[in-house]
Amino acid sequence: MGHSRTQVAIVGAGPSGLLLGQLLYRAGIDALILERQSADHVLGRIRAGVLEQVTMDLLDEAGVGARMHQEGMVHGGFDLLFNGARHRINLARLTGGRHVMVYGQTEMTRDLMAARQGAGLLTVYEAADVTVHDFVSTQPSVRYTKDGETHTVACDFIAGCDGFHGVCRASIPRTVIREYERTYAFGWLGLLSDTPPVHHELIYVNSARGFALCSQRSASRSRYYLQVPLKDSTSQWSDEAFWDELRRRLDADARDQLVTGPSLEKSIAPLRSFVAEPMRVGRLLLAGDAAHIVPPTGAKGLNLAASDVKFLSGALIEFYREGSDAGIESYSERCLRRVWRAERFSWWLTGLMHQFPENGPIGQKLQEAELDYLVHSEPASQALAENYVGLPLGFGGDPIVREGPESN
Repeated sequence: MGHSRTQVAIVGAGPSGLLLGQLLYRAGIDALILERQSADHVLGRIRAGVLEQVTMDLLDEAGVGARMHQEGMVHGGFDLLFNGARHRINLARLTGGRHVMVYGQTEMTRDLMAARQGAGLLTVYEAADVTVHDFVSTQPSVRYTKDGETHTVACDFIAGCDGFHGVCRASIPRTVIREYERTYAFGWLGLLSDTPPVHHELIYVNSARGFALCSQRSASRSRYYLQVPLKDSTSQWSDEAFWDELRRRLDADARDQLVTGPSLEKSIAPLRSFVAEPMRVGRLLLAGDAAHIVPPTGAKGLNLAASDVKFLSGALIEFYREGSDAGIESYSERCLRRVWRAERFSWWLTGLMHQFPENGPIGQKLQEAELDYLVHSEPASQALAENYVGLPLGFGGDPIVREGPESN
């Protein structure tokens, strides 16, 4: 059995785990990252890519923002399509010049992996049977198996960045954690294609046939989504059937502009609202999908994970530099205030844009009335825009976390 020690053991090498590791490295804090999948599998995950300013700033702080600024696409607005007509939400005008960046999560992960490898830092991929121990004490540890050998890593803190199905949250006694959850009866059927986007910005569609989203990864790669029953499978949806259904949900101009092609990837993602409280138990601190899930409608999942990491890295840096555990003690409360705001926005936008058959025909008419109000009311449009670009740290009493060092 192998034994080692690190200051922070990070479970999970997705964006939140890698970003936390990079921020700690630049602050001179030792961290080991464990990941049960291979590096290729992690990079193969097709995920969202709408980044808020907080996330962009954090990538810059971590020293990995150069390619994002070079290749990412700045979006100053998006379209809402309902009743067969499109209405633009001008984010830049409504929020005093703020915007979002479209940059795929896969590319963000690749940048973080490259930075970690370039610094010679250890990430253990294909770490099997990961377990976390003694996290309510001052001497927690993590065990895992690699190449048939069991390893024990002693540490000061464990960061649970291992996603909704990970081991960290599951290891917390049910008596000390409460979970809030809502699952939806539909999912998003997503198709990725090497075709130019139908529009230079995103189009969110409310139609009597169901929700649709026209998104993109680059000027030549598109990502489209359709609301489908959760019982559907990708085998039921040929590429031709997907494109035909998307056309039916679009307006005439978008139908004329739509370029179709073979799918590079096709999958159905369920929609779920989920929060676990608290996000810290002893010296185990949860971040990202390990602690909360939002429906993808509001593009908040990756950005919430980034703000968790902002709070968590600041708390750990404060602990090691100043000997203060104030940030650790307040970590859960700080995160959850922001999490619940994002959960509310994602729940609201999901309810506004999707079809709920149980609501009957009146449900569609009420949605259309609310959308009509939304696009013709400046305060309502401003509230949508403000939430979409992301509430800044410091909003409504949120703590402003001290910036880490720009370089090491």
